[in-house]
Parts: sequence; C-alpha cells; structure tokens
Amino acid sequence: MSDAAGQLRVDALAEVFAQAGAAAGTEPADSEQLLELASTAPVVRLVDAVLSEAVTRRASDVHVEAFERDVFVRYRIDGRCYRVAEPPKSLALAIASRLKVMANLDVAESRLPQDGRILLTVQDRSVDLRISTLPTVHGESIVLRVLDKGAVSKTLEELGMQPAMRETIGRLSARPHGLLLVTGPTGAGKTTTLYACLAARNTPEEKVITTEDPVEYDVGGLVQVAVSEKIGLSFATCLRAILRHDPDVIMVGEIRDQETAQVAIQSALTGHLVLSTLHTNDAPGAVTRLLDMGLEPFLLTSTLTGVLAQRLVRVVCPACRRPRPATVEEQAALGPAGGQTAQALMEPVGCAECSGLGYRGRTGLFELLVMDERLHPLILNRAPAADLRAQAQAAGMQTLREDGVQKVLAGVTTLAEVLRETQDYG
Repeated sequence: MSDAAGQLRVDALAEVFAQAGAAAGTEPADSEQLLELASTAPVVRLVDAVLSEAVTRRASDVHVEAFERDVFVRYRIDGRCYRVAEPPKSLALAIASRLKVMANLDVAESRLPQDGRILLTVQDRSVDLRISTLPTVHGESIVLRVLDKGAVSKTLEELGMQPAMRETIGRLSARPHGLLLVTGPTGAGKTTTLYACLAARNTPEEKVITTEDPVEYDVGGLVQVAVSEKIGLSFATCLRAILRHDPDVIMVGEIRDQETAQVAIQSALTGHLVLSTLHTNDAPGAVTRLLDMGLEPFLLTSTLTGVLAQRLVRVVCPACRRPRPATVEEQAALGPAGGQTAQALMEPVGCAECSGLGYRGRTGLFELLVMDERLHPLILNRAPAADLRAQAQAAGMQTLREDGVQKVLAGVTTLAEVLRETQDYG
C-alpha cells in the first residue's frame, strides 16, 4: 500500500515533469522573463497536470514545497499527505510563477505571503482553488485548497451520523432560537456539518445569514458575509450588523473571543437561532471554554441547546477491503461491544479504485451533548468538564470513541483510525 511510505505513484506526472525540466533553462532575471517562463507550453502542461490529477484523486490540498536541492509536490487525500512527484529544483520558480499567473498574483513578489483564487474546469467540472504562498529560506511554499462544492450539499446521513443523533440535531436546528455549537480541531468537517444543519432552514420563508472567514462556498439562498480583519470587519462586528437585517438563523464561522461569544449569546437570547463552531477537544469542553471566555453561567443555561463534537476518519475502500479476526489487544480496545464475541474487522488492502491506499473517502465520528435540566446546576456551579461528561454519559450521551467502535464493527473504518482520532478521549 502507498500509505505506509507516504508515497503515491502518479505516472501521468512523470513525463510532463521531464519535459518541463528540459525547458526550464536559466533562472529569469526580471518579472517579464518570469511571465514568459510561466507561459511556456511545458510549464503550462505541468501545472495543469498537477491540478487535474489532484482533482481526479480527490485531493483536498496540493502542496508545492521548495527545499535546498529538491522540490516536492504532495497531495492531501482523506486527511493524509502523499508525495506524488519530485520535480527538479530548476522547476520551482516556473511552477510558482505559473500558479501566480493563474491566480492574478504579483509574479515578481516572493518576499511576502500572497493569497488568491483560481477558477478552472477539470473534466467538465468547475473547480475552485484557494492559493496561498509563503516565502521560505529556499524559495516559496505554495498550498492550494481544492474546494469541493458538493461538500456543502451533503446531508447529515452522508456525513456518517447515526439515525437517533440525526433526529436530535434536526430538532435542535429547527428551533426558533438558541445556540448550537459544533466543536473539533481544524479540518474536522465542522463547517460542512453546519451547512447540513442549515439546509432545512434555507427556504423562502426564513432569512439565513452567515459570516465566515473566508466564505469558501457560495450557497444559493444564503446571505453570506466575509470577515476581513484588515479593515476591522470582525466576527463580532459582522454579527452586530447582521442583527439589523432581520435574520431568522445566523451562522457564525467561529467563536474566537469573548466579544464574539457575548454577541452570539445575546443574539440567541433575542429570538435568533445561532449556529457556530468552537475549538475544543470534546463536547463538554465547549461549556468550560465559554465560561473561561468570561460568559456568565446563567446565560449559557438560558441559550445553549447542544454541542456536537466531531472527528473525521478514513473509510476502508469497499472495493478491496477484507475481513480478518480481531486480535486480543483489539478486542480489549473495542471494549464491551467487541469483547462479547470474536469479531471480524475489515482491513485495507489497496486497489485501483483507491489508488492503492486502501481507503477511499472519510466519515464522521460524533458526540452530542444535549443541554437539559440535569446539566444546568453543574454549569451554574462552574463544574469541570469531567463532571459534565459524567452526567451527560449517565443521561445516554455516546462518546466519540463509542461512535467510532460502532463504525469499526460495521466495517466502515479501522480500529487504528478510530484510536488515532480519539486517543485522548473516552
């Protein structure tokens, strides 16, 4: 499998890299020569091939990294980076210049970071790329985020959420007011989940406004506002202005500070449904994080309706997966659900469908903390997250680990994936 060595063989890139390397020639001396180099046919074909293969192989990010003697091209697929090519060092400037031209960036500027956007069509499919450049000691590092517009049209079921939890989330997101949070690390799919929650509210009868940093997906029917800290347009400033636009539902990209948290709470108190994200490890931790930000406990008990924690794990390729008996150690890690009988677990193999990786796509692990009267006294007394977790589990909350074990036993993912994403939590 390619996964073990962090390599992914992409034969289609080898020939175009060789052709472009021969055409690279001497290093350009000025911006005119840079533009000329970026427009040469071999360089154009090279960059087009890199981007086309990235879309074909479902990469979420493309990394072009310049080092002292090497240039590495890597794709991030299902959360993991794989090196797909090592073009000659002489091509570093050519690749960077071509990408800057495509994004309408300053080709001659290599000392400062730049951000831009590339719109292109690959295999009759419209693709939106966000590009970011970063000056390093050996040249520029460039990362392109491949924005999948289909991600925001996914349902909660397609995200991997169990039926009972989907029903509860649907009920919480249908309420006329309150605060619903989704928490987890960067890249855990929080925004995708929020958009899935908003889908049912995106109707002509209701006004939905979002404020994001940045607005990555243009969704019809939603009023979307991009945060810009450079001009003083923060989440809190946006939120205050949004309240004057008669919204029914407000989505705040992230609660980062006390000011944003306070305005979000006030918005929920005054009859709006507010959905937002927070960076905490688990669902109970979101409550203590908000208290640490300076929010009053009675405000939380009055507004917070639920906290959804989530992670993403890779799905075993259904075309090549194969069962094998669980080891004694694995049965112990599976807990009561895996120790009752001998379990057969699915393991990745690798085939053409998954590019030899053994995994194809990702699914979510979820933990939903629903606020109720039993939690309110703990919050009012500023109880630690461990006490909130114990009470929530006693009331039936399924943890991230428990949701993961269910998906392992169903053959959706592997135990290694679940343990890696939930190693710090129960």
